[in-house]
Amino acid sequence: MGKIRAVCLSAEKGTAKRNVGEGEFIAGHGLKGDAHAGDTHRQVSLLSYRKAEAFRASGAEAPDGAFGENLLVDGIELSALPIGTVLRCGEAAFEITQIGKECHNRCEIFKRMGDCIMPREGVFARVIHGGVVKTGDDLYAPYRIGVVTASDRGAKGERKDQSGPVIQEIVRDRGYEVASYRVLSDEQEELEAELKRLCDELQVSLVLTTGGTGFSPRDRMPEATLNVAERQVPGIPEALRRYSVTLTKRAMLSRAAAGIRGRTLIINLPGSPKAVREHLEYLMDTLEHGLDVLTGRDGDCAGP
Repeated sequence: MGKIRAVCLSAEKGTAKRNVGEGEFIAGHGLKGDAHAGDTHRQVSLLSYRKAEAFRASGAEAPDGAFGENLLVDGIELSALPIGTVLRCGEAAFEITQIGKECHNRCEIFKRMGDCIMPREGVFARVIHGGVVKTGDDLYAPYRIGVVTASDRGAKGERKDQSGPVIQEIVRDRGYEVASYRVLSDEQEELEAELKRLCDELQVSLVLTTGGTGFSPRDRMPEATLNVAERQVPGIPEALRRYSVTLTKRAMLSRAAAGIRGRTLIINLPGSPKAVREHLEYLMDTLEHGLDVLTGRDGDCAGP
């Protein structure tokens, strides 16, 4: 979670932006009235307040907007976020499209100081949902989720997947973003490749899988999960089994696993939509704290 420290615009290109306090962001365009808005992938520019303050401490005279930023944001290291991250502020939503840029025409700050942070620390985004943003508003990046359904018949189109959509419904109700959803066969190599893609390329924070956790010889999701994981998280499937066995004794037959790869948590869920809903409703409140710690949003593991 971060806060907007300044909303800046320049009515003409070649002039420095200035803090105007608030502005209307238009989907597919940018900040209303800003000369740099338009139908490009760099509709909005953002900069971390901490980086701007550190640069100013070196002696640079750089008021808000002087680096060319539309939004100056406190509390989030913007340049550390992966491309594709969605940032929300009230009704407005922005998708990061570029980190840093090549500076062809040296700005006034560079000419005075011999350096400027925008080319390496600036973040650029497109507006995917319009809205008014003002100084003091909260800006946050919802967790990005990958959903994988393991089903031979589903992958062939012989059965409609019902569990994957249930997962998406529940996580979206919690404010999370579904970055990917795929129905795959039970081939272990295929499942492993998808888990790696979600963790390493899309860099989602959480992967939720459904199906493939039973006794059938084709059920290989736990093996795929543990093969790609760098650390196991046995407490999650243990807790889910303890809870589920109070609902049905067959829950003891689950082989579900959980693990961490990089900064992504992978959790296996059952194959039925009813069981998926029961598991997630039991899990979600505690899960959010784990994701906060894993992704560095919260370093406190000793809290209540």
